[in-house]
Amino acid sequence: MDAKTKRAGRRMRQLRVRKHVRGTAAKPRLSVYRSNSHIYAQLIDDTTGRTLAAASSREGQVAKGDDGKVGVAKQVGELIGERAKAADITTCVFDRGGNRYAGRVAALADGARAAGLEF
Repeated sequence: MDAKTKRAGRRMRQLRVRKHVRGTAAKPRLSVYRSNSHIYAQLIDDTTGRTLAAASSREGQVAKGDDGKVGVAKQVGELIGERAKAADITTCVFDRGGNRYAGRVAALADGARAAGLEF
């Protein structure tokens, strides 16, 4: 499978999920982007198009431990949960970004739930 069709397939999955998942100021969308080496999360208000909080594995607060990338993703989830709490956000809708809900994406979601985010 070449990169062009892989990228196109991922984009189609993203749009299919995004049709049903919309974020508001009261209940923003928790968007996850997973690259080969890093993972990123944002809380987005789709009505105004603004990012309310963000976290990524490229920040200095996130350290790679024994768990590898899955452990890093869980730390990013906890970090986005703490930042959401600081912005008075308790609930959100989860946008997996065209990825399967497994591995690093699921670990990020578990970390966010552990930090107090509900979805």
